[in-house]
Amino acid sequence: MSIKDLSVLIGVILIIAMLVIPLPGSVLSFLIIVNISLALLVILVAMNMQEPLQFSIFPSLILLLTLFRLGLNVSTTRSILSKGEAGGVVETFGTFVVGGNPLVGFVVFLILVIIQFLVITKGSERVSEVAARFTLDAMPGKQMSIDADLNAGIINDKQAKARREKVENEADFYGAMDGATKFVKGDSIAGIIIVIINILVGMIIGVAQMDLSIGESSSKFTLLTVGDGLVSQIPALLISTATGIVVTRAASKGNLGSDVSEQLLRYPKLLYVAAATIFGLGVATPINNMLTIPIAGFLVYGGYSLTQKQKVQEEAERKASEEKEEEVNTSLDSNNVSDLLNVDPIEFEFGYALIPYADKSEGGDLLDRIVRIRRQLALDLGIIVPSVRIRDNIQLEPNEYRVSIKGNVVASYQLVVDHHLAISPGFDDETVEGLETIEPSFGIPSKWITEDMKEHAELSGYTVIDNPSVISTHLTEVIKKNAHNILGRQETKELIEHLKNSHPALVEEVVPNLISIGDIQKVLRNLLKENISIRNLPEIFESIADHAPITNDTSVLTEYVRQSLQKQITNQFKQENQVLPVITISNDIEQMIAQSVQHTEHGNLLNLDPLDAQLIAKSISDQVEKVSQQRITPIIICTPGIRMYLRQLTESFMADVPVLSYNELEPTIQIESQGMVNI
Repeated sequence: MSIKDLSVLIGVILIIAMLVIPLPGSVLSFLIIVNISLALLVILVAMNMQEPLQFSIFPSLILLLTLFRLGLNVSTTRSILSKGEAGGVVETFGTFVVGGNPLVGFVVFLILVIIQFLVITKGSERVSEVAARFTLDAMPGKQMSIDADLNAGIINDKQAKARREKVENEADFYGAMDGATKFVKGDSIAGIIIVIINILVGMIIGVAQMDLSIGESSSKFTLLTVGDGLVSQIPALLISTATGIVVTRAASKGNLGSDVSEQLLRYPKLLYVAAATIFGLGVATPINNMLTIPIAGFLVYGGYSLTQKQKVQEEAERKASEEKEEEVNTSLDSNNVSDLLNVDPIEFEFGYALIPYADKSEGGDLLDRIVRIRRQLALDLGIIVPSVRIRDNIQLEPNEYRVSIKGNVVASYQLVVDHHLAISPGFDDETVEGLETIEPSFGIPSKWITEDMKEHAELSGYTVIDNPSVISTHLTEVIKKNAHNILGRQETKELIEHLKNSHPALVEEVVPNLISIGDIQKVLRNLLKENISIRNLPEIFESIADHAPITNDTSVLTEYVRQSLQKQITNQFKQENQVLPVITISNDIEQMIAQSVQHTEHGNLLNLDPLDAQLIAKSISDQVEKVSQQRITPIIICTPGIRMYLRQLTESFMADVPVLSYNELEPTIQIESQGMVNI
């Protein structure tokens, strides 16, 4: 065991020993000073921490310090009643601090106990109880929010794990604090009882055993008892105050000193109001002006100094903004006009009210989120997402943003600033008040709610996310749906060059001997269009190398590639119990589609009778709606020969519903039919 571990164990053993072993007065004085020092250290740490979990040992520390203080009480009580003394520190507090007057000392002791017990400890106990209950109640909502960020690619698995651990630790911490405040409360009650016992029993011992008069015995033992009570209650008061600071720091991100100075002095002009009030108090009342004028003058000076400091900061920010604008204007000179002809692959534009979300100086993290989105999409889809051009656009509504792919607007949405988006859990709770809306990424009914309604919505089952998360989730889904449009020949060539570093023989066999870069691009785009990741590029090229000598039809090659990605597709759509709920296609419809395929020199085309196509589409829509009502993700499955033609049919009216073939699934997967398409 390390020295630190041993020191804690030895300390606990010594505390227990104090309860049964008499200690000399010099040792008691030393331990009392140690107790006061520890209490001071605890309150200083509590004031300088930035969040409660930085002092997670505090509940256990309260128990140890309370035990240590009670051990000292027992030792000093034993020494007072048996010897009539308890060391120099107790005697000093009993004579010097209270002026040798037992009555004054007793009153001071009672005031300290009342302040600690009725004010600080009672308040800390209530705050701890409420914080523990609210933290536990909010855990499901926080976990769902973490899952939503993870699914949107805003955070990775490691970050999600860290955030889940933090949520669990917060719940454990506030639960422990709820119990720890009972130690402080009990310590206050024990202090009162010990003082009463010491005074009464001490007077009896002084008269019966020490041959003192009642007055002498009362004075002697009252002073010692009050001194003992003061040296015990002052550290207890510090620990109670530290407890109150810790449990009330949930909404802060800085230490207590910086938060007080920043928030209390945020409005310098209010210091002038306070100064005028104090000055008027001195003029209108008999209070001495020599007391009020200096304080009012100090407030005026403070207000003036802070106002000047704010003006300097605003001027510096204005100059920095002008310099930045000048740099932008300089970059757009006649030599760079040709740059304006470039079309950005992905462009994100927003109204002026959303600028703080992208401005790091105002705490915006949109740029960092987009970097994480690009990384996550590289893992999920296997493509290198181009840099996203971000700019404000005064032509948009203040709360509006829009996403453009290669110059074409593909998505837009309007946020409500200073609100949260509460996504419906599938049922509507009328007690959750907010503005009705539709979540932009998945089209789920939602509400815009205020900060005050957030916790109630989470407890009601709503998934509550902030505006930056709405933007990043929407942007992620837009890029996923348009990934096939983003992948051009240049991007395809970069992927091939990257593959060539690890599989040179495979690339040399396929490109350009069997197939061109343009045809490979078409195959990859076909996969991305149906949300199939192309990250396993070696397997894709292996399949192309095997089948390209047989056919040069990229649609047919795509089907062969999909079958080679059997395990990947199975893992993408299967449920945890190895069951895949699907909608099947009747034999009559499959034969009808197969007979309607026309073979031309430009490829195979589906030439289905319009009336038959309409009937099939109606039947598919009915089955998809039926399955969706059961909260099951609809998936259509058919034979390999008609899969791509059935996909062509459903793409126009139900592009988000996957169409799979039996050859694209592993034999171990259990297919469970939820309905059949028939006419």
